[in-house]
Amino acid sequence: MRPQKPTASAGQRVVVTRELSGAEAPLRDAGVHLRVLARGDDVPSRAALLREVRGATAILSLLTERIDAEVLDAAGPGLRIVANVAAGFDNIDVDAARERGIAVSNTPGVLDEATADLAFGLILALTRRVAEADRFVRSGHDWVWGPSSFVGLDLSAGAVLGIVGLGGIGMAVARRARAFGLRIVASGSRARSDEARALEVRPASVDEVFGQADVVSLHCPLTPETRGLVGARRIASMRAGSYLVNTARGPLVDEEAVADALDSGRLAGAAFDVHEHEPSVNERLLVSNRTVLLPHIGSAGAATRRAMAELAVANVSAVLGGGPPLTPVG
Repeated sequence: MRPQKPTASAGQRVVVTRELSGAEAPLRDAGVHLRVLARGDDVPSRAALLREVRGATAILSLLTERIDAEVLDAAGPGLRIVANVAAGFDNIDVDAARERGIAVSNTPGVLDEATADLAFGLILALTRRVAEADRFVRSGHDWVWGPSSFVGLDLSAGAVLGIVGLGGIGMAVARRARAFGLRIVASGSRARSDEARALEVRPASVDEVFGQADVVSLHCPLTPETRGLVGARRIASMRAGSYLVNTARGPLVDEEAVADALDSGRLAGAAFDVHEHEPSVNERLLVSNRTVLLPHIGSAGAATRRAMAELAVANVSAVLGGGPPLTPVG
């Protein structure tokens, strides 16, 4: 979506929780007073957030900031929008914002392809044991090519990819999966869409996805209903020697249950770009040879991050100019 020309007016105050690398310039050009709380990869403290939001008409937030009732009340009655620079919005108390008449927006769509690239990269890294083999070579062990060394899963030999949450990102993963010859089973809002049918996706319930797939990839939002979605019971229902990939939100997964399944051999591998207690990483997963662990970089393409920031700024501009957000939540 192409961001609209800013319509915010001079004198309005916008708090940007973390620097957006110049994407906020249109607001500054419109005369809006900008307060950027943290530069580079620094994270603003809770105290600074509560102090600096006072009198704000808009908050541009990232997933590292919890925007709850306390923050909304600290901002005061003039706050009109919280614009999250992310597709997910579990860091925002949407109900509290709605009760106060505050709009909430996110940045869907613009990060689908980048996140799908990473998710499929993790699928390949797990099933062909790329990271594991890389660690082996770097360890300095003597080695010689062997017919049974680092043998993994042939994706094109009838393997089934299970997608939990066939929305925009999930569908982008499905397109990549078909190009690699995978069969696809999926749950989610678009599992019965025309595009899904064209990709020969088999619609299924969440439980059916876990029971039928060789690789399960998570692409659903974090909600009270999906928190802990992947626990011991669902892992036990997976095919022996299958794989789990999570590029959605960490608390979808009980990581101790995953570690148990890796230890027992029930799971052949697991890859996480997001973590249950992020930024802390489960120690048992860290020491496993069958894991690939990343620091939440699903959207970390230069053009994608820029597009996310620009869309968030456009949402702020639209609301402060008297209109609705371009991509509202709820």
